[in-house]
Amino acid sequence: MQTILIIINDAPYGTEKAYNALRMAMRLQKDHGDKAKVNIFLLADAVFCGLPNQKTPNGFYNIERMMKSVVNNGAEIKSCGGCSEARGIDKLETIEGVQLSNMKEFAQWTVDCDKVLTF
Repeated sequence: MQTILIIINDAPYGTEKAYNALRMAMRLQKDHGDKAKVNIFLLADAVFCGLPNQKTPNGFYNIERMMKSVVNNGAEIKSCGGCSEARGIDKLETIEGVQLSNMKEFAQWTVDCDKVLTF
């Protein structure tokens, strides 16, 4: 089984990078879940993707729901601790399945994976 690391760098809303990254993760899980494992690492403003209680208008995508879906389908999600600390959110609760991490673990995930996708 191959491992695919998806790196998200942008905030959950304002651009569609997080949305498209999670769409890709969901599609990989749906179509190739028996052949591929998805890991997601949140960097920079993407650490906000891991916060709970996101409220979006009806008909608008919701990053929290998408994150929960990929976690429920076996993805691991790590959030950069240094990025979270710099933004003052390192002590806040995160969505279940999102764990604070560090650059050492990020580097290890990068070495261990077969493919890297960056959004």
